[in-house]
Amino acid sequence: MLLEGGYLGLNMDRIAEAAEYSKGTIYQHFSCKEEVLNAICTQSLEQMADLFAQGNTFSGRTRERMIAIGEAYDLFVKLYPHHFQSSQILQTVSIREKTSEARQQRFEAVEHRCIGIVSGIIRDGLTQGDLVLPRWITPEQFTFGLWALSSGAHAIMAGKPLEDLGIERPHDTLYANYHIMLDGVGWQPLSHVWDYEQTRARIRKEVFRDAYRQLELG
Repeated sequence: MLLEGGYLGLNMDRIAEAAEYSKGTIYQHFSCKEEVLNAICTQSLEQMADLFAQGNTFSGRTRERMIAIGEAYDLFVKLYPHHFQSSQILQTVSIREKTSEARQQRFEAVEHRCIGIVSGIIRDGLTQGDLVLPRWITPEQFTFGLWALSSGAHAIMAGKPLEDLGIERPHDTLYANYHIMLDGVGWQPLSHVWDYEQTRARIRKEVFRDAYRQLELG
């Protein structure tokens, strides 16, 4: 319903009818449609956080682990396209203040988990001397930059074919931009001295083999 009619086209009556429950039963679980949307967002983030945690198990240099997070985000978009599209819609709507404190806290906890995994890799890189951030950039702020790049790129790629705009192989272009950012802070090994395509192949084989097999079967 959200994908077809957007935020304004969603209402509790239609949800109850489609779920084949009484409206009263639905209200026992969700006090308003914003709570339903909050639950969708939370579920989406939980799926993404689980993939991030899986990617973080990759055995390699800190920059390679960050590339594994990029693979995890790409998998999230491919495995759960409706969740990704819904999360893009919901980011334009202010819903948190209309939901219960408990739901807000759960959503924020999953948000912190996602950011914590990525910023944790950055901190490991700083500790091990693999990169140096400018003094005015915290690991969380650098995480935001990577997040904005990934989310924005996938949102654009979900629209019209980018080849019409002269952008060939947009997924490869996204990874090229990752490396521009990571090279920019001197994150070792730099992209011109390390075969990161081989790293990505290892990640797919060693960490996400079952997920890619699911994509192939799907």
